[in-house]
Amino acid sequence: MAKRFDKKRNGSADRPPHERGREDRPRPPFKAPFQDRPARSERPRSGRPVIYGFHAVIEALKNPRRKALVLHVTENALKRLMEEMPDLPIAPIMAKPDEIDRITGPDAVHQGIALEADGLPAADIHDLEGKGVVIVLDQVTDPHNVGAILRTAAAFAAEAVLVTERNSPEAVGVLAKAASGGLEHVPLIEVVNLAQALTLLGDKGYWRVGLDSEGPNVLAESLANPPIALVMGAEGKGLRRLTRERCDVLARLDMPGAIKSLNVSNAVAIALSTVVGAMKRP
Repeated sequence: MAKRFDKKRNGSADRPPHERGREDRPRPPFKAPFQDRPARSERPRSGRPVIYGFHAVIEALKNPRRKALVLHVTENALKRLMEEMPDLPIAPIMAKPDEIDRITGPDAVHQGIALEADGLPAADIHDLEGKGVVIVLDQVTDPHNVGAILRTAAAFAAEAVLVTERNSPEAVGVLAKAASGGLEHVPLIEVVNLAQALTLLGDKGYWRVGLDSEGPNVLAESLANPPIALVMGAEGKGLRRLTRERCDVLARLDMPGAIKSLNVSNAVAIALSTVVGAMKRP
């Protein structure tokens, strides 16, 4: 005889599946999302931006425009820090490496030091003096690359680095570490519309050189009197159409070898060396 399903006498387990309500269905055990993968963050629980790494932190501490708030440091890192900077502008808070990990994120190479600090005052494209070289990045989003470019820009005394507001990494954490202090010396200017920004640079007298591996002439032969704007595209994508149209000339790096393209930060270093060398010649 077939088994009867009596809702009054039997529990939900005895009901056929099509008669069970949502509340009767078995539920999987609760598990917090990503509970085994702690999120990487460049902001501590206070929500303030964090700069980490020895050179990045010490340059931030030396910068009068940067307001330092909390300095976390291990015992060994403090000894090294005091050798470089005996008069600290802020009292350090001693911490263990794993405590700094929780501030910077587990993958950060913090070298035992992390600084919570306010961001730098926003730089504006209208404040450029038009006396040297500006680097313009067309959707270069990797913070390692942008940081390395800032470091090179500081080494060659560039006026500024321009990035797009929507596709630029935050100016702390990985970027600041890769910049190794360069962020404190070269303004990082965010613009809403890169094509309009290039038009403004042209109005201010900048000779706009777009770097392209297929450029008709080599960079050294494509320069004019300063000021100069070096326009660099993202790896793989290169310069966008409107960006190319706003450049005065498209040029390529003189590379006689088999490989004709480089990482964008390496390309910036070679381009800056070429431009600065040309500017020094009478």
